[in-house]
Amino acid sequence: MNEFNYHRALNIDDAIAQAGGVNSRFIAGGTTQLDLMKCGVEAPENLIDIKHLSGLNDITFSADTLRIGALAHMSEVAADARCRSQAPVIYESLWQAASPQIRNMATIGGNLRQRTRCVYFRDPGAFSACNKRRPGSGCSALHGINRNYAVLGVSESCVALYPGDLAVALTAFDARVILRNAAGQERRIPIDSFYLLPGNTPDKEHDIAADEMIIAVEVPIVPALRRSHYLKVRDRTSYEFAAASAAVGLDLDGTVIRDIHIAMGGVATKPWRAHAVEAALRGKPFNEDEIRRAAALITADARPLEHNRFKIVLAPRVITRALLTAGQPSTGEKS
Repeated sequence: MNEFNYHRALNIDDAIAQAGGVNSRFIAGGTTQLDLMKCGVEAPENLIDIKHLSGLNDITFSADTLRIGALAHMSEVAADARCRSQAPVIYESLWQAASPQIRNMATIGGNLRQRTRCVYFRDPGAFSACNKRRPGSGCSALHGINRNYAVLGVSESCVALYPGDLAVALTAFDARVILRNAAGQERRIPIDSFYLLPGNTPDKEHDIAADEMIIAVEVPIVPALRRSHYLKVRDRTSYEFAAASAAVGLDLDGTVIRDIHIAMGGVATKPWRAHAVEAALRGKPFNEDEIRRAAALITADARPLEHNRFKIVLAPRVITRALLTAGQPSTGEKS
C-alpha cells in the first residue's frame, strides 16, 4: 500500500474542497477503498475521511420518493421496516450482498463506487494485461480464465463483470444518483447513465468528476416497487458474487402486466436494464409461457467467451423465476 495523507473532513464542503485538484479518495466504511489500495489498483495521495459527517445517513420516504443518504450503512437500509415493505427489491439486494460484517461497515455511496472483482484487474503483481488498470495494455480475460465475466456490454478492451447487487435493484427502478461539487451545486443523474460502458476507455467507470461526491440516491416510488423481488443465483449461498441476478417489479391489472421493471446483474459490464424484455411483456398476460418467451430476449446481443456460455442459458431462467416469484399473490391478496 502506498503512503498517503489523511484528512478528517470538517463538513461536506470541506471534504469536496479537499478532493479537488489532487489524487484523492473519500473513505467511510473503507471496505472498497482499502481493498483497492492493498492490491495496488489505486494509490491516492490523500484519503478524506467522511464517515462522521452529519446529514448524509438519513433514510427518508416521501409520497413519491425514497431517498437514501450516501453514508447510510447497507445493514441500516436493509433493517429499515419501510424498506422491507415498500421496496423489497432493495432490501433483498442488500441482505444477500457480502457478509454481515461488511454490511455493517459499508456505506451506500461506497457500494455504488465498488469496482470489478476481475482477477486480472486486481492482480497484486500487476503482471496481467488490463486496460481498466493500465489503459492500452490489453485484456487478459479475453483468452484467459473467464467463467465469471460479462456477456453483455462488453468490448474488445474489457469484459470485466460489474459485481454489485444494490445498483442492479436501483437500475431496475430508475434511481437517480445525487452528486455535489465544490461550488455547492447538485447534479442528479440517472443511475443507468452513472455507470459507463467500457468501450475503448474501460478505466472510466462512473460519470463523476474529481470534485464531486455522492451525497444520496433517490428512488421513485411506483406501484411495481412494492411488488418487487431480487433473485441472486450464485455458486454458494453465502459471501459470493452473482453468476446471474435479476431485480424485478410488477404492477398487475388483474392478470395483465400494466407496468414492469427488470435489471440484471452478474452478466454485464454494468447493471443491465432489460428494456427489450420489459417492452415485450408490458400489456401482456402474466403467465409463465409469455414470460419465458420474453426473457429469452435478454441474450439477443450477448457475446459469450470460452468459459461463460452458461450465462446465455442462465440469464433468461433467472428473469423468469424472479418474475414468477414477484407475481405470486401477497398475504391477503385475492388470487
